[in-house]
Amino acid sequence: MEADAPAQTPEDIHGHVAVDVTTLDAELIEGASVATADVAEYALWLGDDALVLAQQLGAWISRAPELEEDVALGNVALDLIGHARSLLHYAGTASNRTEDDLAYWRTEPDFRSLHIVEQPNGDFAHTIARQFIVAHYLFELYSRLRASADATLAAIAAKAVKEVDYHRDHSTQWVLRLAQGTDESRRRMITAFSDLWPYVEEIFRDDPLIDRLEGIAVRPSSLLPAFDAAIAPVLAEAELDIPSGFVASGGGRTGKHSEHLAFLLAEMQVLTRAHPGASW
Repeated sequence: MEADAPAQTPEDIHGHVAVDVTTLDAELIEGASVATADVAEYALWLGDDALVLAQQLGAWISRAPELEEDVALGNVALDLIGHARSLLHYAGTASNRTEDDLAYWRTEPDFRSLHIVEQPNGDFAHTIARQFIVAHYLFELYSRLRASADATLAAIAAKAVKEVDYHRDHSTQWVLRLAQGTDESRRRMITAFSDLWPYVEEIFRDDPLIDRLEGIAVRPSSLLPAFDAAIAPVLAEAELDIPSGFVASGGGRTGKHSEHLAFLLAEMQVLTRAHPGASW
């Protein structure tokens, strides 16, 4: 009588599958900096913007108008996930929380994202208009943040600015292509800017936190002249006017969000919350 065969393991059935451990960038390891409460709050501002926008862009994969855009938007989303990881990791050092704790276990009022990154993808023109606005803002922000007195924020910005420079160029080329394309693509581009422009003012709104981080954070209002100067020639070439009209109330930096964020977080957090403690 033959001995019972040993029970099969998952590897026997499916083969060996290894997932490499992803390490954080050197700027977050060397020195093991711990953020102050105010610096952590500022890092949450920027990390939440990147995380929410990355989640939005990920929804375009397999749905973009061209296969090339599936790849391009996916790569932009991955860049933003990298920024979010670094910033949320640093923010978490102030409260002994991990980047995953901050991404998946905070509720809507605890997020600090701007309203513009929370706006729905809409059609492709809306996504491009949102990217154009945010990428130009982030380029100016990270360009200045490289000079921060906080070495960790400065190092994160020095890497991020190279990536958002590509994001800026990518969105610019699409704005021109859509605005100068067919009558329909131009109409959609005009509508997209009109729908999203009310959320621009919040981006450059100052907050008392910035006063407490002199030399560390970048004052949002100080970025507006450079932002305006950068987008003006693009809009002129595209023959697009800056929309005028109402200004959205904003409030994302203090936890007052648009109606869209709760749905996005529910989708983003559902797997982690369904399987707490799981590792992948």
